[in-house]
Amino acid sequence: MHGISPQQFAGSVASFLWPYYLALAAMNGIFAYYLWQKSENRPFFSLPTPGFAFRFTPALLWTIVAIVYVFLASLAIGAHLESMPQVPQGFRDFVNASSKATIYSLGTTAVLVVLYLFRSWFVRPMVAWSIWNLMLLFLGLSMPDPNFFSIVAKPDNVPIVALVFLLAFFTWLAAYRAVENDRRMDEGLPPVEKLDDEKVLVWPDLVYTEMICMIALSAVLIFWAIWLQAPLEEPASSVKTPNPSKAPWYFLGLQEMLVYYDPWMAGVVLPSLIIVGLMAIPYIDFNKQGNGYYTIRERRFAYITFQLGFLELWVTLIVLGTLLRGPNWNFFGPYEYWDAHKVEALTNVNMSEYFWQYWLHRSLPTAPPNSTWSTQLGYILLREAPGIILVLGYFIMLPPLMAVTVLRRYYQRMGFIRYMVLANLLLFMAALPIKMVLRWTINLKYLIAIPEYFLNF
Repeated sequence: MHGISPQQFAGSVASFLWPYYLALAAMNGIFAYYLWQKSENRPFFSLPTPGFAFRFTPALLWTIVAIVYVFLASLAIGAHLESMPQVPQGFRDFVNASSKATIYSLGTTAVLVVLYLFRSWFVRPMVAWSIWNLMLLFLGLSMPDPNFFSIVAKPDNVPIVALVFLLAFFTWLAAYRAVENDRRMDEGLPPVEKLDDEKVLVWPDLVYTEMICMIALSAVLIFWAIWLQAPLEEPASSVKTPNPSKAPWYFLGLQEMLVYYDPWMAGVVLPSLIIVGLMAIPYIDFNKQGNGYYTIRERRFAYITFQLGFLELWVTLIVLGTLLRGPNWNFFGPYEYWDAHKVEALTNVNMSEYFWQYWLHRSLPTAPPNSTWSTQLGYILLREAPGIILVLGYFIMLPPLMAVTVLRRYYQRMGFIRYMVLANLLLFMAALPIKMVLRWTINLKYLIAIPEYFLNF
């Protein structure tokens, strides 16, 4: 129970769960009342019975869901773990076994692909509300697990959990508006934003709105500070460091990149390319459609690139570093105990070692003793020639190949310079997941390893 008795743990879980379930009950009750007031509250099905016809409507469904949440709150308020519903142990074991790096990354990518392909169905309010409830119910049913609770309820990690749910909501909202606009344009109608073309003044309209938001946010932060204790620790000491030692949540994606690249690459080059890429967008974007309104169909390339870059290559890395990275920077499942003695024997191998030692069964090329600087450099280049050829081929050969295949239309419309900037930015973005998969599958450390000059890639 992570240093506390079972009774104390049950009390901590109960103090969170019963208000949580009551809040979900109120949320669904308000939604059900809203549906009762709508004339479009069409029934899922009707059962004719003597005297009346039973109509199972969406409002009735969410009323039942609200009642179920009230029942769950009554079970949690007693502070007995045995009476609190929770996810089955078999499901927890399955999630722990599936929380490996490769499965996690490929799984999140597959989820994004499915959401994109079937976006017209997922953005339906009733479908989105169902998924939203399933996510919240999953969180509630997982809290009685002591390992899950110790991670999620940690004051440092509460903002990450809130980030996941808020990001899911706002991503749905943007996709919903985009799908609606695409449908309207198919019917020859203007986008929704065009219908609200009223001029709004900064003063007083915008200033009043910002002031109200400022007051509300200040109140939320005050209650947050009272409810959650600040995660302050003892003064820093060089003889005692936390295990794991993690950066603030907004740098966890960067810290995860440091696992696969040298500090100069992950801490300087890649962040700089992100900034340069954002600055270059207005100059390399030739598509003038989609300005001022939400759309996916008119800006598929930009939409897909942003979703993969932001959600898959940044947000998922933050979640991974927060919830799945434990002591010694090992991977742990969300229901797995963070054992500091867990040791995973991994031998990371450079591309030069793979080529010379494993494939050719020869020792690495080494300069003779007391050789000149130029001779030593020549042997270093010979040793790393396989990786250098792969990296140069990746950045030199792929842009022309893409220009005549998948990105042919972009090359024709953008011209050589703008296309090369775009292609190289895309290749640098793709280099991160490629390097991650190579590390997880074949334990590849560096494609180019030149520690003599602090140059590793």
